[in-house]
Amino acid sequence: MQENKVIYGASLLSDYDIFLSKQGNFFKLYEKLGSHPMNFDGKDGTLFAVWAPNAERVSVVGEFNGWTPRTHDLKQRWDGTGIWEGFIPGISKGTLYKYHIDSKYQGYKVDKTDPLAFHNETPPKTASVVWGLDYKWGDEEWMKKRYLRNSLDSPISVYEVHLGSWARVPEEGNRFLTYRELAKKLTDYLRDMNYTHVEFLPVMEHPLYTSWGYQVTGFFAPTSRYGTPQDLMYLIDQLHQNGIGVILDWVPSHFPTDDHGPRFFDGTCLYEHADPRKGYHPDWTSAIFNYGRSEVKNFLISSALYWLDKYHVDGLRIDGVASMLYLDYSRKEGEWIPNEYGGRENIEAISFLRRLNEAVFKEYPDVQMTAEESTAWPMVTRPTYSGGLGFTLKWKMGWMHDTLFYFKHDPLFRKYNHDQLTFSMWYAWTENYILPLSHDEVTHGKGSIYGKMPGDDWQKFANLRLLYGYMYGHPGKKLLFMGGEFGQWREWVSEESLEWHVLQYPRHQGLQRWVKDLNNFYKNNPAIYELDNEQRGFEWVDFRDWESSIVSFIRKGKSTNDIVLVVCNFTPVSRTNYRVGVPRGGFWKEVLNSDAREYGGSGQGNLGGVEASQMHFHGRSHSISLNIPPLGVLYFKSEG
Repeated sequence: MQENKVIYGASLLSDYDIFLSKQGNFFKLYEKLGSHPMNFDGKDGTLFAVWAPNAERVSVVGEFNGWTPRTHDLKQRWDGTGIWEGFIPGISKGTLYKYHIDSKYQGYKVDKTDPLAFHNETPPKTASVVWGLDYKWGDEEWMKKRYLRNSLDSPISVYEVHLGSWARVPEEGNRFLTYRELAKKLTDYLRDMNYTHVEFLPVMEHPLYTSWGYQVTGFFAPTSRYGTPQDLMYLIDQLHQNGIGVILDWVPSHFPTDDHGPRFFDGTCLYEHADPRKGYHPDWTSAIFNYGRSEVKNFLISSALYWLDKYHVDGLRIDGVASMLYLDYSRKEGEWIPNEYGGRENIEAISFLRRLNEAVFKEYPDVQMTAEESTAWPMVTRPTYSGGLGFTLKWKMGWMHDTLFYFKHDPLFRKYNHDQLTFSMWYAWTENYILPLSHDEVTHGKGSIYGKMPGDDWQKFANLRLLYGYMYGHPGKKLLFMGGEFGQWREWVSEESLEWHVLQYPRHQGLQRWVKDLNNFYKNNPAIYELDNEQRGFEWVDFRDWESSIVSFIRKGKSTNDIVLVVCNFTPVSRTNYRVGVPRGGFWKEVLNSDAREYGGSGQGNLGGVEASQMHFHGRSHSISLNIPPLGVLYFKSEG
């Protein structure tokens, strides 16, 4: 193939593209850079284009030329963009390649993976693969109406999944399931469990499997561990056709320092800051993007739009936002550089995040952009025109920490920590929140969610049912990491399958059924999702009974008749004839009881419901007398 010399003059870039690029407003890089099979001048081949402004020479190397540099050189454009281009006849889909960079500086020479490749070799191999994105989608109905599923007044119950460890095939050497195998098994499971959305830990190509995808080198390439780009499209397509939304974790906060990746790409700090006080992340020993550089903004925002465009995903969850916002994040005094005003805020990153959200919602107003932001930074989910960052949802990390802290206590001492339950309501409407019980809570020695619960086995499961029941009643969208829904015993291990075998035991089966029924009730009752982000959708009945560790509250929908009462007992003591004030008379049907025998409980409850009496209580005109089971949560609907 070596005789097929490079042909110059072919380009997908227009003058307007270059104008936008220099401004930092060119967000369709994936259509113009990278490798694109095409016909040029009557010849079939592939057009290559790569940004390397400080290179002396760039050549394409691959199996077609024995990985020999300088036989297929690209040519630098004349317009000062630093982009090198060239068309090589005879190179087709499936060809392995890299860019060989001869830098202008220090004699630096290196072979680099294409930063805009659509497909890469399966790690630990690192070559890029010439590929196309042709796929016939069948999710037209979903895409047409997904705004109804993704809106803030819709139910959003997310199952967080790491594709490599959700399930494996032990009979075949503990291998991964492929994207296409998951398309059947995972979709069926999500439908059966009544989830509305699934969130994948990063599927972008990453060299280190045990990074779980958070150390990305291929920002436009799904990991080939589980199949091809079209295989991932098929998985998403099947999820959509079955009414399930897809959210991807996306990581613009840092990238690994592997030699084949974007770091020191052309012999200079091209994508990352040169100063380690801004360009090196001490927590993850990785590089930090230079958010103030136009070409880097183009690259990252193009990556975000790419997954929404070519893979039809319904939202992105942005990892590590807090680490982007603060220049002194995880740094000691003297290890960071203040901004131009002397402050600790990363002005360039803030500007980037706002521009990212503006660009996304301009093109895709019906998706969700979620921030993993763990500090008290204000207005994360408020529009950029009012000074916000422009996200639509934020992980409510404070709720997660306070709630798990509370549940870890022996019930005997919970009354002394009652404020851990009630504090979250003081700031419940400052942002649009999603309540996360995520992978972060079951790793690095933290144990499983089951393992965090106190007491014997029966009490642990009762506490888990109570935790999830309280979570689904609390304002905010929901997220639960895989395995938590059936009470996995051990901490999550990414190199193994979930402990599906525990479902042979009744208590695990009961917990799984409880989560399934919670999801079903949640999806079909607007009172507990419709006004998540408005104070009028929530009302305390009683949060003062710290002595008994009981709270009761009402969730309301837009319709005045749509009311759900939630009562939680956080002790293993049954409460009989416990009176709770209600806003109206009539029959209050017990629609969910975590202590029901089918969930593994003791079967205590209210025989299907209670009639309200005209007895004033809790400042209300009517009240009901309840039997509240131990470590139990009850849901009631008014039929009055």
